[in-house]
Amino acid sequence: MIELRPFSKLGSADHGWLKARHHFSFGSHYDPANMGHGALRVWNDDEIAPNSGFPAHPHANMEIITYVREGAITHQDSLGNRGRTEAGDVQVMSAGSGIRHSEYNLEPTKTKLFQIWIEPSTTGGAPTWGAKPFPKSDRTGKLITIASGFSDDKEALPIRAKARVLATTLKAGESTEYAAPPKRNLYLVPATGAVDINGVRINSRDGAAIHDEPRLKITALEDTELVLVDAA
Repeated sequence: MIELRPFSKLGSADHGWLKARHHFSFGSHYDPANMGHGALRVWNDDEIAPNSGFPAHPHANMEIITYVREGAITHQDSLGNRGRTEAGDVQVMSAGSGIRHSEYNLEPTKTKLFQIWIEPSTTGGAPTWGAKPFPKSDRTGKLITIASGFSDDKEALPIRAKARVLATTLKAGESTEYAAPPKRNLYLVPATGAVDINGVRINSRDGAAIHDEPRLKITALEDTELVLVDAA
């Protein structure tokens, strides 16, 4: 089953410096019927104005993946980590027993990103942060795992959840496939372009909640960049 979540019908917030769309219940957009998709708890589509961002705030017991689509985000946290993650790069923060962090767009232009939260398999533990480039040229025509809780995904950023976050870029007409084990919860969003998934059209920034589809055939109807989460 593929359930389409059109971008135009997502929950939204406009704080001036931040324009956000929420694929699931989040903040002031409370939707008790849409609290997540398996262990996937949050998928926010954020646009952050220049020289603005999220001041220091706490998190615990959550795996937070930031996928930068345009611009860059600068991270700083209570562990002393500081880093700038730009388009094509990914950062992961395992909040563990607790961490405070800030995320700012210090660029002269707007930053666009997906912020993805996945519930960890176990709670507690020391918090961690990491970032890594995943050049779009390396994922043309194929899904690349960018964050994973499985030990065999050695090139991916580690998370503490039995989940994978994957990304690809496809030229119009190109296809790729993904096989998921039974009883997994998949969620896919094209950052740009449009795709056909097993006969269902998904447009730019729409969401697709996927159950009981043992194999996905993803065909680009336009040049496309997309992100897929495979979670428990």
